[in-house]
Amino acid sequence: MPDRATTGRPTAVVIGASATGLLTAAALTEFADVTVVERDVLPEGPSPRRGVPQARHAHLVWSGGARAFDELLPGLVGDIVASGGRRIHIMRDMVSRAPNEIWFRRFTATHHRNLVCSRDLLDHVLRDRVLADERITLRQDTAVLGLTGSAARVTGVRVRTGDTETILSADLVVDASGRGSRTPHWLAGLGLPKVTERQVDSGLAYATRVFRAPGTTTGIGFPLVNVQANPAKAPGQGGIILPVEGDRWIVTLAGTRGGEPTHDPDAFLGFALGLGDPVIGELLKDAEPIGDVATTRSTANHRRYYEKMKRWPDGFTVLGDAVAAYNPVYGHGLSVAAQCALAVRDVLRTTLLTAPGTARRLQRAAVRPVAAAWDLAVGQDAFYPGAATTPPTATERLLARYVDHAVATGARNPRALGALLDVMSLEKPATRLFSPDMLIPMLFGPRKPHLQGPPLSESERKTAIS
Repeated sequence: MPDRATTGRPTAVVIGASATGLLTAAALTEFADVTVVERDVLPEGPSPRRGVPQARHAHLVWSGGARAFDELLPGLVGDIVASGGRRIHIMRDMVSRAPNEIWFRRFTATHHRNLVCSRDLLDHVLRDRVLADERITLRQDTAVLGLTGSAARVTGVRVRTGDTETILSADLVVDASGRGSRTPHWLAGLGLPKVTERQVDSGLAYATRVFRAPGTTTGIGFPLVNVQANPAKAPGQGGIILPVEGDRWIVTLAGTRGGEPTHDPDAFLGFALGLGDPVIGELLKDAEPIGDVATTRSTANHRRYYEKMKRWPDGFTVLGDAVAAYNPVYGHGLSVAAQCALAVRDVLRTTLLTAPGTARRLQRAAVRPVAAAWDLAVGQDAFYPGAATTPPTATERLLARYVDHAVATGARNPRALGALLDVMSLEKPATRLFSPDMLIPMLFGPRKPHLQGPPLSESERKTAIS
């Protein structure tokens, strides 16, 4: 990596060329020369890689994440759209049933637009944009073996490429290695205490299959179709149709303990038809599958509270899924990754990267987006049987009932929906749910009746028939 004595700039090492790692590297280039260490060999184009096991399943970037994308890398969202991605208006371009089994009306009165594409495409565009920066060096096919330094300060990482082990010295090391992060083990090796952790596991399993978009749905901007699982019912089951580039539908089905989908291709359609509403199965009847069914059970919410540790070494920060991984059904992982990277940039614009205490400030700055997504996910998943070692508290139950009421109000009132989406998109804190925009419609109306079925027009249904 570049030598600080030569460049005059601080140096940083980012562990992992994940979305979090790449976005963080982009943020750090304003302040340091950056080396990204990646254990895989990265693909040349929009292709899957082993280090992103969730890539085959449905992904989206909420509007709060898309905004952070463009703040970090101006024009990135436009580049993704130009490569085949799509920005969908919420709720106009969505047919969505909430966990409490209420269908949202397709209002157009909000500004929220999600970014939708395959994960392979998003990663490809992001890699090309970030790694083109001459201030970033990529060392792929390289494993990080551990940290160097002491409990007071991390000074670099030990790495292995092939049979060769070396040390990369750095003023700042960022762990962006994802769910499988070795940071707890590494910190223990430096003599630091064990980090507090929490896991809430709904037991959700995923099964995903890609289909060729049926009928004439390829040219009209067919809506995203989402049937969310209900935590009040066991097992909870749901699914999503995500229209993506290449005239394809990524279809992900999900079920909790006792109702999981399988990798059996012959059972895929039947599972979709057996959801609380059969709309996804009905739309798939004339769709041609492309490839096999991909499954995963790695969906637990898992958080490590590094920001609460009494001792924290200078020169080291943990971000992204290495701090908190969420049930992917809520679609917040990529948005949190971008917002964490943005938090890093904002702190370093007022604090020297090499100053004592900077790493702790960076760790604490990441808490806001991490906590916002965590509370949204756990607020639902904690109610699935067996999700946690302790049942939800009375306060959590009260808040869950209020959120259900907020969803029911937002489903039929555009003003309340705007407040709800401000929170769901990670643009505003949860206190937005107690604003007049939510409370007035909640208490006084107007009270349109709830929809009795999915707001999919007859013409939209007909386009899905071959």
